[in-house]
Amino acid sequence: MAMESREIVVSRFWSPDSVVTQVVGLAWPVVVEQLLGTAVGLVNMYVVGRMGAEAIAAVGLSNQLRMLLMALFSAVGVGATVLIARYTGAQEFEEANLIGGQTVGLALVVGAVSAVPCLFYGRVLMDVMGGEPAVVALGEPYLTSMGTTMPLMALLFVGNAALRGAGDTRTPMIVMALVNVINGLLTWGLVYGLGPLPALGFVGAGIAAAAGFGVGGLVVAGILLRGYSSSDLHVSIQHLRLRRDRAKRILGIGLPSAAEQATLRVAQVVLVGIVTQLGTNAYAGHQLAIQLLSVGFMPGFAFSVAATTLVGQELGRKAPRRAAACVYKSMWMALIIMGLAGVGVIAFARPLLRIFTSDPEVVALGYYAMQGCAAMQLPLAVYFVFSGALRGAGDTRFVLLAQALPIWLIRLTLAPLLGIAWGFGLTGIWAAMVLDVIGRAVMVVLRFRGGKWKYL
Repeated sequence: MAMESREIVVSRFWSPDSVVTQVVGLAWPVVVEQLLGTAVGLVNMYVVGRMGAEAIAAVGLSNQLRMLLMALFSAVGVGATVLIARYTGAQEFEEANLIGGQTVGLALVVGAVSAVPCLFYGRVLMDVMGGEPAVVALGEPYLTSMGTTMPLMALLFVGNAALRGAGDTRTPMIVMALVNVINGLLTWGLVYGLGPLPALGFVGAGIAAAAGFGVGGLVVAGILLRGYSSSDLHVSIQHLRLRRDRAKRILGIGLPSAAEQATLRVAQVVLVGIVTQLGTNAYAGHQLAIQLLSVGFMPGFAFSVAATTLVGQELGRKAPRRAAACVYKSMWMALIIMGLAGVGVIAFARPLLRIFTSDPEVVALGYYAMQGCAAMQLPLAVYFVFSGALRGAGDTRFVLLAQALPIWLIRLTLAPLLGIAWGFGLTGIWAAMVLDVIGRAVMVVLRFRGGKWKYL
């Protein structure tokens, strides 16, 4: 009853138009930020793509392993976003600052842990994934370079998550712009040896990306400690000392999200083993499609972040109906934008692929994967928004279930059947991926409509 009366008061000051304004205001910087984050991989892929299919496959294989390890970051980042959003909405700013400090300390820990496989076991892991010897030989030093700055990379991604929870999505966007400037300048310089920079070839791209992410992590840490963001979040040195109760709350919410991300990444690694059975050219085409898909789903991810932040803040204000309104507005906007992206993928698949490679077989195989990208856009939009909303309410365990079941029961069951056993190749593999995403979307929609998230 108290929640309902509080929500009536809140509703007097908010109109449906302001919901749209609030959603868009949070979402558009995230779109730009994620595009900039993806641009790091695309720039590297573009530069090394001129070296052939093996170079493309090496970058793709290395990044798959790095993204798998970065699932650990979600254990801290999601917990930070949810709790900081909830405390910000309730105007308990000191507690929000304390949670922010705990996330910085935890980020350094998980970053150090995730660096170990990159630095010492890269070759073994890429062999296990089915990489051909030439691909593994190229990929190992690239992965080692990235591993050197994993703790700072964790600071970048987790710190940005904390800022988003406080409602500041513009500062992470600006930081990612800086990361791209550093990566772009150093990639060209270190690969080809421009000016005073040495020509390091393929490994230069890995060093450039590591340097960009590392500087970004230091900048985000400085912003949090100095309180330079547009939000009220300001971390002090005292907040950095890990406190068992706060760390437990962060990880209690975040660990299911880390497991969710790990499930996805492990599935992607298993899928790599299936795709590599089709040959290096097929994997190169598949990897290019994955990179371009990561651009296409950026709006969905942005609206997912908006849903997570707004649900957390509105529940902190005791306004669940307004939280639901934010989620449905986010869904419709994501559907429109990602639907248009799907049409663009269908229309420009081959020209987009030719930007990155001149190999006609890679382009031809990548074209089939790009059709799967297009078909995936609408169900991905729904899944992103509603899973983000459930995370914002703290229902991260169900999101883990909704991620894991369709991936393992649909994607990894059908992909080897359709792609290998029945001879449909990349078309069959991507069809399995599309069906998996549809299954996930159905599960999170039904959970959200059930309404239990309002009372967590």
